[in-house]
Amino acid sequence: MPALRVVKAFHTIVWAFFAGCILTIPVLVWRDSLAWAFLLIAIVLVEVVVLVANRWRCPLTDVAARYTTDRSDNFDIYLPVWLARYNKVIFGSLFAIGLFLALLRWIR
Repeated sequence: MPALRVVKAFHTIVWAFFAGCILTIPVLVWRDSLAWAFLLIAIVLVEVVVLVANRWRCPLTDVAARYTTDRSDNFDIYLPVWLARYNKVIFGSLFAIGLFLALLRWIR
């Protein structure tokens, strides 16, 4: 299934980009680089809009589904099952914390 491997690899790269953005936001806030923090927040918010428009599913999941009948939590991405299963909870919480910290620093 070479097509599935390509989709999974691309999905993993996209996921790593957004996960990196989310993990970097509190670091930028701590370093008082609010302009960069808000840029990353805006980038992540675009992804949130895409997810909301797609009923909280990544569009790449639908693409991967064309190439397999497997529907395990990580059938569409190269992540451990536990991380794929709880990805939105983990990174959604981290994003909310980063956003809160950025807004708190900006208000001060």
